Amino acid sequence: MIKKIDHIGIAVKSIEQSLPFYIDTLHLSCERIEYVDSERVNVAFLKVGSTRFELLEPIDDDSEIAKFITRRGEGIHHIALGTNSIEERIRQIKEKGIRMIHDTPIIGAEGAKIAFLHPKSTGNVLFELCEKNE
Repeated sequence: MIKKIDHIGIAVKSIEQSLPFYIDTLHLSCERIEYVDSERVNVAFLKVGSTRFELLEPIDDDSEIAKFITRRGEGIHHIALGTNSIEERIRQIKEKGIRMIHDTPIIGAEGAKIAFLHPKSTGNVLFELCEKNE
């Protein structure tokens, strides 16, 4: 059901200011930057082997990423788990008593179906389920 770690989301105040560390120090390349309307963020995609880092830059102060940065500062925001059938996985997770932030998938970066598990049900780790058309 869970295929892989799809990506690790990292909250940053500014993609432009953060990229030099990832490019010049870690020698990663930025594949592209995309605006994700549903989350009100810009996302920079950096390939790391078979997974990615996604730098998440808030567009406005009301976005969840902006609120996260205000509460906790920049850093790891979530771990995304790739799955084949997100609706089925949500159903199974809810049957186990795990709270979901999204009971039905929304559209995220790259047109993927995504849904977040509530961190109060997962040991304070924010997990994202991610189903991509590959």
